[in-house]
Amino acid sequence: MNRTLLTVIVAAVVAAGFLVKASLFTVHQAQQALVVQFGDPRRVITEPGLNVKIPLIQDVVYFDKRILGLDAQPEEILTTDQRRLVVDSFVRYRITNPLLFYQTVRNELGLRGRLAPSVANAFRGAFGKLDATSIISGDRPSAMQQVTATLQEDSRRLGIELVDVRIKRADFPDTIGQAIFRRMQTERQREANEQRATGFELAERIRAEAERQRTILLADARRRSEILRGEGDAERTKIFAEAANKDPEFYGFYRSLQAYTKALQQGDTTMVLSPDSEFFRYFESPTGTARRPAQR
Repeated sequence: MNRTLLTVIVAAVVAAGFLVKASLFTVHQAQQALVVQFGDPRRVITEPGLNVKIPLIQDVVYFDKRILGLDAQPEEILTTDQRRLVVDSFVRYRITNPLLFYQTVRNELGLRGRLAPSVANAFRGAFGKLDATSIISGDRPSAMQQVTATLQEDSRRLGIELVDVRIKRADFPDTIGQAIFRRMQTERQREANEQRATGFELAERIRAEAERQRTILLADARRRSEILRGEGDAERTKIFAEAANKDPEFYGFYRSLQAYTKALQQGDTTMVLSPDSEFFRYFESPTGTARRPAQR
């Protein structure tokens, strides 16, 4: 009997512990909770702390209080100049009404299915009024304001608050982008060839002008050098003439010594001359007066 009573008491304690554990739940600071009973919302809890629910009947659905993100699928948009652009965007939001959020989309996966088409439609409606150049260059503040206003209205019906909408990338599709790149490459190549041809022409012109200037400078230098050489020769001749006129005998002696120096060089001393030649007159007399043979 005592053993049976002990078993019943232990079972009661275990059951009570299970019920207590199933009845208590904790909501953290970064969370908010919704108590549902057989799928029907009963209570919203937004403050952190320990709370109680009916075990086995009620469940708790948790939602994040922090800012969440939704990366939309890249969408192809037709601009006013009939060009196709791929716009890749993202949305940042916060769950402000857990009950409405649960009733409309249930969870974040359901929100993606509802909000992603709204994002695509908002961008098509706003960016379809702009040309491709304005979108790619970033000149789109009014369009972004229109997108944000449209998504704000849609997000309130889903129990969320729209925090930010941004564009990650706005560019041409790959096929169009490659064609544009090839066209730009061809254009740049053409400009490069023109610049290169212009450079070659300018270089030849500069080279020809430099060659002309060089020819003129060399000719002028030769002319001046010939003039200076002529003036120098004239001055030398004048000096020699003046020196010779001052002392003709000494000048004749000096010229004879120069002739001896050139004629009587080492290895070349063979000469066939008459002894009474004018060349040897200073060998016979220091004054250069040669002795004449006696007349018969």
